[in-house]
Amino acid sequence: MRHILSVDDLSRGRIESLFRTANSLQGMPAQARAKMLDGRVVVTMFVEPSTRTRLSFESAALRLGAGVTGFSEAMSTSMKKGESLEDTARVCEGYGDVLVLRHPDIGSAARAAAVVKCPVVNAGDGANEHPTQTLVDLYTMARAFGRIDGLRVGFCGDLKYGRTVHSLLAAMQKFSGMQAVMLPARGLPLPAARAERAIAGGVKVTDAESMRELARNVDVLYMTRIQTERMDGAAEPQAMCLRAEDLHGCAPSLRVMHPLPRRDEIHSDVDGTPHAMYFEQAHAGVPVRQAVLMDVLGVSL
Repeated sequence: MRHILSVDDLSRGRIESLFRTANSLQGMPAQARAKMLDGRVVVTMFVEPSTRTRLSFESAALRLGAGVTGFSEAMSTSMKKGESLEDTARVCEGYGDVLVLRHPDIGSAARAAAVVKCPVVNAGDGANEHPTQTLVDLYTMARAFGRIDGLRVGFCGDLKYGRTVHSLLAAMQKFSGMQAVMLPARGLPLPAARAERAIAGGVKVTDAESMRELARNVDVLYMTRIQTERMDGAAEPQAMCLRAEDLHGCAPSLRVMHPLPRRDEIHSDVDGTPHAMYFEQAHAGVPVRQAVLMDVLGVSL
């Protein structure tokens, strides 16, 4: 079963194969693409709110000729009546060929995969991982720089609860010469276990003292919002805001990325700079998730 539950399920070879598929699909006539998953049905099980991940998965499926069914919040499902995740997954597998699951509990995707006989794709399990967002991030970097090996990635914001940070840092271990520079929001540092794993995996991990220092010493500045929904009512830390003036003196090739949604961490004056790449990053979700759906369903070009 070709699940994608974690970045650990993605070898470098599989990642590169997915990117080749994504590139080929973008160059293919729409009519040809629309036959790739004809007759298949993708079930989107989104227990947590989502814009980019859910819509890009649904768009990816529709553009490949697949049908889509599912839900976008738990209150309209039998989960509100107390039905377990496992039972919901068992029911939904009878309605489609692949389950795309977002859920607030860590390990939820693995729980669903353990009880169904169809592929499961983790679209975010709490503060743990978001492997397909990481694929989108890596694909965006590869398109911008022509490579992934040797890139310096600066992480800024909520590094404690940011699952996109956790997944991307894990994926960086599959490439060579990678560097990660950390600038966490106050009280939200990267968990020590994740830092230790990255270092053991060959990633050079260092810290920055300021936004300007970070921007001048990385190839990619990866901004994240404060994950207030995971803080159990604790006081929200002050967000670190990137402004256009912080980019003065940085390399022309610097790219600013963000998994979105943004709140206060990137000022709108950054949007007009040549460094902003977060909307292109969001749009890359369609070809990458098309490749993911084809991969887990065993469909090749």
